[in-house]
Amino acid sequence: MKKRILGRTGLEVGELSLGAAFVTRGEDGFKGTLPVVRRALELGINLADTSVDYGDSEEALGWALEEVGKPCIVSTKLGPPPGWSDFNPKDKDQLKRIVDLCLKNLRRDVIDIMMIHEPDRPGQFDWYDDDISFHGPVVELLQELRDDGVIRYTGIGGTAVYELARLCDTGAYDVVLTAFNSSPLWRDALTTVIPAANRHNMGVFMASPTQQGWLVKKYEEVYNGARWLAPQRREQLKALYNLADEIDMELPVLCLRWALDVDGVSTVLTGPRNVEQLEQNFKAVEQGPLPADIAARLDEIYAMCPHKPFEEPAGCRLERGGYWGPGPLR
Repeated sequence: MKKRILGRTGLEVGELSLGAAFVTRGEDGFKGTLPVVRRALELGINLADTSVDYGDSEEALGWALEEVGKPCIVSTKLGPPPGWSDFNPKDKDQLKRIVDLCLKNLRRDVIDIMMIHEPDRPGQFDWYDDDISFHGPVVELLQELRDDGVIRYTGIGGTAVYELARLCDTGAYDVVLTAFNSSPLWRDALTTVIPAANRHNMGVFMASPTQQGWLVKKYEEVYNGARWLAPQRREQLKALYNLADEIDMELPVLCLRWALDVDGVSTVLTGPRNVEQLEQNFKAVEQGPLPADIAARLDEIYAMCPHKPFEEPAGCRLERGGYWGPGPLR
């Protein structure tokens, strides 16, 4: 596994890291985490990312890492744990209790990287006192935890590119995780978040290069059904499928190899549900970036629909049938 430097943290991490959001969702559930984590470390993956609000992911990762007994950099995120209906992102005491829960789940005394989860969505979680200074109790707490040696580095993880870029430009964080906006056909983070992070020498996690299921396989609904799918997106997906057939490459492999060559990215997260998926992704990364001519073809296909149509959901709905549109006005 080739290594890269995770921005100003100075940490040396693999080009591919383990995203543990779905690690308990395979056929073996919670216990299925152990073989995935064991194999990831054997392959040279040395960073695992999770969050306290990813169901039982954080607890499963902590258990599996303790069972394997090998060193691993761990990144997690502050958010509402399962069952916390009264979550208040401005309640510092509550945030401290969540950090204690993270430490317990991960079975660690120190967390390598602690991110704020989705600080770029103020309508969802109102983390900050205002959207100019981006100050608030969570910022104070992260600094205190760092001073006390409870966490080593701080970060932010989100999906809304313009607000996330503004947060990067505060210079307050060591790393950023950007998701749902950095894949072969969805590239908003490449012109916003990643350049902002690079200006401040932040480490950059690229998550979901297969775009939350959109690019994991070919969907029949692209040809028949999904009336909400914009015409330009439909033609774009068809062109992508044709390219994958022409070069005889599976779509997830194509996406991962594309991601490796995105300028300014420190590590690409893979979110396997089992060892088979993990090894497929590892083999893709071992092949290196795409040849220049194929990358150029992908650029042309991306240009067919460079902006997300209004009706389009973030996660893929192409197997669920029915209409997926903007809904009624309120």
